Amino acid sequence: MTKIFDDPAAFADEALDGFVAANRQYVARVDGGVVRSTETPAGQVALVIGGGSGHYPAFAGLVGSGLAAGSACGNMFASPSAGQVYRVAKASSAGGGVLLSYGNYAGDVLHFGQAQEKLNAEGIPTRTVLVTDDIASAPLEEIEKRRGIAGDLTVFKVAGAAADAGLDLDEVERLAIKANHHTRSLGVAFAGCTLPGAGEPLFTVPEGMMSVGLGIHGEPGISEQPLPTASELAQLLVGGLLKDKPDAAGTRVVPILNGLGTVKYDELFLLFGKIEKLLADAGLEIIEPECGELVTSLDMSGLSLTLFWLDEELERFWAAPADTPAFRKGNLATRPARNLSELTEQESAPVLAASAASTGLAGTAVGALKVAQAVVVEHEEALGKLDAIAGDGDHGIGMRRGVDAAVAAAEKSHAAGAGLEEVLAAAGEQWAERAGGTSGALWGAAVTAVGRTLGNKESYTGADAAAAVEALRDAIIGLGKAEAGDKTMVDALLPFTAEFTGALDSGASVAESLRAAAAAAATAAEATAELSPKKGRARPLAEKSLGHPDPGAVSFGLIADGVAAYVETFANTSGERS
Repeated sequence: MTKIFDDPAAFADEALDGFVAANRQYVARVDGGVVRSTETPAGQVALVIGGGSGHYPAFAGLVGSGLAAGSACGNMFASPSAGQVYRVAKASSAGGGVLLSYGNYAGDVLHFGQAQEKLNAEGIPTRTVLVTDDIASAPLEEIEKRRGIAGDLTVFKVAGAAADAGLDLDEVERLAIKANHHTRSLGVAFAGCTLPGAGEPLFTVPEGMMSVGLGIHGEPGISEQPLPTASELAQLLVGGLLKDKPDAAGTRVVPILNGLGTVKYDELFLLFGKIEKLLADAGLEIIEPECGELVTSLDMSGLSLTLFWLDEELERFWAAPADTPAFRKGNLATRPARNLSELTEQESAPVLAASAASTGLAGTAVGALKVAQAVVVEHEEALGKLDAIAGDGDHGIGMRRGVDAAVAAAEKSHAAGAGLEEVLAAAGEQWAERAGGTSGALWGAAVTAVGRTLGNKESYTGADAAAAVEALRDAIIGLGKAEAGDKTMVDALLPFTAEFTGALDSGASVAESLRAAAAAAATAAEATAELSPKKGRARPLAEKSLGHPDPGAVSFGLIADGVAAYVETFANTSGERS
């Protein structure tokens, strides 16, 4: 259990600040993460990696010569926001384009994807290579659905070495894809991990048992079995990976034995000796192995084995020198320090003029956001426990971070005299920025879309409310790509939208329509207990998810109910019907 902190909500940011303070010869802090503090040659490809905090040495520890140019750092176990990724990539760019690489998790795919679109639109050529090394998370015929765990290192190392060698973006991307194709991993856990400030772990493993196929964000494994001996564990890991080896696999392999937090080095070394013998017995030649903590999960008791199958080209880049805070190989010439004054924050844009109706409704919107905040605070712990059943347990804390930031931004914008669109744009941006994860991006996009649709008008009608609800729906579906029956927030969102527009069309007021819509959302959210997840981190653990409602749908229903009550009270007080 994590014991050293002041405020659990500030843990990730304060840990990152301390990491930078201890490693200024390698990294510099930027808004959203870290970048190299040394000069990068003009025209070089920038490898930008990232993910949630809590995994050190990944991801910030791999920024430096011969490896990554920058790392976007999200909150604990939550993906960095699109804004964070964009700013880190901009600060890392040296004119040769950007390669984004990260583990295949829904939140990361969503946020990094948004950042990639923005970078490309600004004329910075940007590509993405997803890491999909975890053999337990999907069968071989669905390899594109596999998540990324400790195999991140092989992909990052090859891509970073290729970039530092001066290869162009096409070649760096090709080599990263090739490295990913040649990488396989399998992990086990003996006990769960605990988020800072939490009173209990995200999951538990029964005494005398081991969980197989865990995820690095605290997701429980896909099966449990009696705790094996070291020799039996080595056979399980090596046997599983050899059955799944890539088509192009030769006889030269890099084994990477990775500790996830509390398995000590002596234990890892003992196990590695047995793994080495099994690989040799299989006729394989071991090349430059790694044994230690490379991708952790806070205080999780567990480990993973990665096999990286080499050819001549991949071996050259794996063996190339690298010098980062957490990963060093060979020798590199010292590079001059970078002028960091160029990374100073830009001034805020001026507040635009708005109509009286727009600024008035902006105040109502701030009130609605504060109601959503109160709902999330009340249910934060319950939402986290629900999410931990088949996910990483961060839904409650992620929603709390997001809505807290949204309220603060909305209040500041409203106090400055901004209208509805600007107030909700500020709230949406900060919700996505601070929450991280899939839900953060979806709620951020939804709030922003509502503001954009309502705009800065002289007056508002029920038709505007209907358009705003439909915009909220379209933003969430368009960004998340989920459909009815996928067991996501969408399963509550669609009935909410249909009920709202139907009631409004039948002559009900906005407040009455919201009340009916909220009831429909709550009913639909509970009904997701019977569904099997088809997206997100719960997908590999569909069996555990059955019988429990989706946390995203539940939180949507709770917020909808709170906002409906607020609007109903507001309408009754003001005597308005819409």
